[in-house]
Amino acid sequence: MRYILILLLTALTLFPVHTSAAPNNEKTDNMASIIIEVEGNPHEHKQYINNHYPYVEIVAVYDTLFNGLALKASPRRLSRMDSLDFVKAVHPTAVFETNLSNETARTERMPENENAFIPGSINNTDYTGDGVQVAVIDTGIAYDHPDLAGNYVTGFDLVDLDDDPMETLKSQGIPTMHGTHVAGIIAADGELTGVAPDADIYAYRALGPGGRGTSVQVIAALEQAVNDGADVINLSLGNTVNGPDFPTSVAVNRAVEKGVTVVIANGNSGPDTWTVGSPATAAKAISVGAAANPQKVPYLYETLLDKKISIALMAGSVPWDFTTDHQIAPFPEKNVRGKIALIKRGKVPFHELAEQAEEAGAIAVLIYNNEKGTFQGSIDNGEDPIGIPVASISKRDGEWLLQHAKKKHFYMETNYATTKLNIAPFSSRGPVTVNWDLKPDVSAPGTNILSTVPGGYMELQGTSMAAPHVTGTVALIKEAHPKWTTAQISGALKTTAQRIKHHGKPISPIVQGMGEIQPKAAINTTSILYNPLLSYGKITSYKQSKTIHLKIENTSSHGQQYTFNIPKKQQGITWQLPLSFTIPKGETRTVPVELSINSSLLGKGIHQGWLTLKQGEKAYQLPYMFINQTAEYPKAMGFSFSLKPFSAKEYVYQIYVTEPAERIEVNLYNPDTLLFDRTLLKLKDVDAGMVKGHFEKNKLGKPGKYRAVITVHLKNGEIESHQTEVTIPGTAPGSS
Repeated sequence: MRYILILLLTALTLFPVHTSAAPNNEKTDNMASIIIEVEGNPHEHKQYINNHYPYVEIVAVYDTLFNGLALKASPRRLSRMDSLDFVKAVHPTAVFETNLSNETARTERMPENENAFIPGSINNTDYTGDGVQVAVIDTGIAYDHPDLAGNYVTGFDLVDLDDDPMETLKSQGIPTMHGTHVAGIIAADGELTGVAPDADIYAYRALGPGGRGTSVQVIAALEQAVNDGADVINLSLGNTVNGPDFPTSVAVNRAVEKGVTVVIANGNSGPDTWTVGSPATAAKAISVGAAANPQKVPYLYETLLDKKISIALMAGSVPWDFTTDHQIAPFPEKNVRGKIALIKRGKVPFHELAEQAEEAGAIAVLIYNNEKGTFQGSIDNGEDPIGIPVASISKRDGEWLLQHAKKKHFYMETNYATTKLNIAPFSSRGPVTVNWDLKPDVSAPGTNILSTVPGGYMELQGTSMAAPHVTGTVALIKEAHPKWTTAQISGALKTTAQRIKHHGKPISPIVQGMGEIQPKAAINTTSILYNPLLSYGKITSYKQSKTIHLKIENTSSHGQQYTFNIPKKQQGITWQLPLSFTIPKGETRTVPVELSINSSLLGKGIHQGWLTLKQGEKAYQLPYMFINQTAEYPKAMGFSFSLKPFSAKEYVYQIYVTEPAERIEVNLYNPDTLLFDRTLLKLKDVDAGMVKGHFEKNKLGKPGKYRAVITVHLKNGEIESHQTEVTIPGTAPGSS
């Protein structure tokens, strides 16, 4: 068995792979691969390694978005690379994961489900993405899937460093399917039709077993896609660091500057604000939130008590399609044969609980929370499917059911409601810290999305599913307007997005961006607003005025007149908007949009709303936002530490800070008793941005799992803190 050595947050970890023969007949069962970052010119370093380390194979050189080398050799020979003075001080690289929220059961053939959303249904144009090169940076793809085989061109594996970007197989670790699903949304052409069924798919496997990978692999994949000539890149992945200057976000911006449109999933950490993560925080990317499609959803109802209980199907569950009422019975206390089993959430895996209830004869399972609120769960273990529906409910509803189910006969009927278009609750919200950008840019379908997976089809949901709808739409626009720039494509998408309303009121800009994409309108637009998301940043003075210069292109064949609607008067806010103006055909004009604020008349925090720009009968809704004085945004994020590659004794850490701090402390607590154990890290006079450092393994203290409390003492006297789970390793490397 051959192995690959990759930079993971957890450690320097070995995975089985297939590699080519090693130079000079070195034993191929001990080959390893790694991507390193270097100082200076990587091509000069390549020559040096070729001359002095002939047994190290250089697979690739990266010099477009970052400086690095991809190397193959035995682990023993690779360990010597650490002594080279041009190898940068190795720091922990953030782990990136797929932005997936939930799933339903996999089927070999196209399932019939009235709630399933078919990606190709949003393509109401005459275009198919023909001739457009689409790069999918993900878990790889099952390129032998009959719906993808005709569109797949080539690819590269940044995990194994070979030219086979197949999804992770079970024999290689935790199997994956995410990239195949994403690729199908973009360009499936078979039983299922994607948004752009004639687009060319180039696959780059940057996420390995279990759908995890590092920033080094993601950046390397970005560079390779750019150099391969990609027209548009899809990144349905991310982390939890809400900062514009994270390395992956910087790389994305550079890729856009090279003329490539980059589409990124906004993340699945909603519904809280400030949850958008890198690389969706990149200023020049098209960041995508998930719209919740209208669908028929079941709920439980008791007529006499007029009690309604919302249920959420678990990942991997078959549909809940009952048409009559059924008895509820606590499990395992009561006989559940022919009944709906009610189970309290605990330490037993959901699949095991459901399996036990199914074997006892239950026709369905309700698992209620053991803490306040609702939750999402999964019963998919990749092997043994559960044949009955399994859903989660809140603690309050579960305890109510338990109280009544103790009676001899207690029934609940299943009713159904049709929802309206909304934003999915899991979809991450903006804005971005530090530069206060408005994100997401747009929204797209992200719930119950039916697409391809290895061996069949599956419904998945998440911003991972929303982003490829936009990527496919970009392919349609690129085919229709091959000479358009990335700025024109992005601007057309934003300009024509349709604002989503809930109960008659527009959903907040930091939740939906410009709104849901409209492919045909984007292609046929007669106006392009290049920067329609108006972010005025943070207001720190008593009175302050800021101006954004809105760039507008008239793409029609005649002159067009534009007029701003006068906004309603708001205390503390004054707008200075241009009077009616005309832009000749084919020309571009920049107009000032000035906002004056009296901060003393406004509450602290996020302020947002909409401006209306009229052009004839068309109305363009421009979202605006500013932060008054301060807001409850995270001051420190992304704390992690890992074993330094090539070292058995030294650990490195990183933490992202959004404001300068007098000091930062990381204290460890017993996760069960919550008693203080020790201080792991203490830093003084910390600047905003990524903070990195190292410590010796023997100074980590007692191994085990801990609750880490990161406390930030800001220079303005405020104190902020957040918690995360940390594992202190023993003899084996560990991670947070």
